Amino acid sequence: MMKMRQLIAAAIVLAALAATLYWSNHRKPSDDSANAGSSATTRIISIKQDDVSKLEIKKLNGDDVVLNREAAGKWKIASPISLFADQDVVSTILYTLSPLDNASLIEEKSGDLKAFGLADPAVTVSVSTRDGKTQAILVGDDIPTGGAAYVALSGDPKVFSVSSNTKASLNKGLTDLRDKRLLPIDFEKLTEMGIIGPKLNLSFASVNGQWTVRTPLNMRGDTSKLENVVEKLKLTDMDPSTTDDERKKTASLFASGSTVATIKATDASGKQELQIRKNKTAYYAKTTAMDGAYKIADALGEAIDKNIEDFREKRLFDFAQDTPDKMELHDGPKSYFLTRSGEDWRSDGKKMDALSADGFLRSARQLTAAKFVNSGFTSPALTITVTSKDGKLVEKVEISKAGSGYIARRDGDASLYELDAKGIDDLRKSAEELKPEVAVPAKK
Repeated sequence: MMKMRQLIAAAIVLAALAATLYWSNHRKPSDDSANAGSSATTRIISIKQDDVSKLEIKKLNGDDVVLNREAAGKWKIASPISLFADQDVVSTILYTLSPLDNASLIEEKSGDLKAFGLADPAVTVSVSTRDGKTQAILVGDDIPTGGAAYVALSGDPKVFSVSSNTKASLNKGLTDLRDKRLLPIDFEKLTEMGIIGPKLNLSFASVNGQWTVRTPLNMRGDTSKLENVVEKLKLTDMDPSTTDDERKKTASLFASGSTVATIKATDASGKQELQIRKNKTAYYAKTTAMDGAYKIADALGEAIDKNIEDFREKRLFDFAQDTPDKMELHDGPKSYFLTRSGEDWRSDGKKMDALSADGFLRSARQLTAAKFVNSGFTSPALTITVTSKDGKLVEKVEISKAGSGYIARRDGDASLYELDAKGIDDLRKSAEELKPEVAVPAKK
């Protein structure tokens, strides 16, 4: 009985070994991939991003897209249609290829690329460099065990596996690669922006991080409103999922709309324009960057659907949240002085109470025009001079009485600012409340 059991057990083991040997000799490529993670990783291709001059991406079920690097370093789609490219998406592709490593070798010399989906690859990425050389990466089927895909270098019999993330980085079509912004410019290198329309003719630029008006001349621009326009433009893009019928309807609404303004923006690569029109309560736009008309957010339309007055800086002083170096107020026979020494404020050599000094500065910061006027300034009743930015910014403002309110003018500025009486009353009150710091008696 014992011998019979041993014989049966031996037969079972022999059958198992035979099955294992058969599986080993006849396993499919997808079975090899299960052990790919245990293989040493290999570098398939290595390029320098700056050397790449052309990319061509062919998809088995999609568009063939050709991208060229222009002289300014920007990428542009040349085929199937001329469009600006999404620079971030192209950078991701180049990053993946420089180098394309962390690959696992599946077969040293494959005789059947079809088994891996590489005979008719899902994606082929051809990379051309400045020296005229071109290399093509073939991306095939996903590995059944998940998390990886087969790849090969065109003309090389080796088959590798790479992560699914790598495949996703390379598997890009026209919709992914095109720049969807309606104003595709480098806002960090913006040299000038203009808003031209029936209500206004305004141009401005960034100077040392601050938006400054160039046209009309000598106009102080409201930095926050100019910044708001720029931020809204950065977020304005097209919806690639719209249907042909929706595009036709949008084009019709744009054509029949009333002109709001044309935005002109210039960076190192050139100038782009965005025409904005309003139809009933909605805003629509056309751009020089691509064909067609597009619905845009009301927030952008409302940000530029303004008069020139809306973009003017109404605050009397530019020092804003900066802590000035000194401030002086002459109010008839009365004069008040503050000079900063480190974190302290002093007047006539005395250290001043911090709260009263801050209140005086705050009342000057808050002086804001109710509107702009063309006349009415007479002899000054008050003169305020504020020095800030280590003496680089000196602002002098004269204020005269005008009826129940006041009119102010800045030194070197032709504009006249009409002020409410309350702002001047608050300024005078804060000046009268300036007082020296009270010394705290030392504990015995």
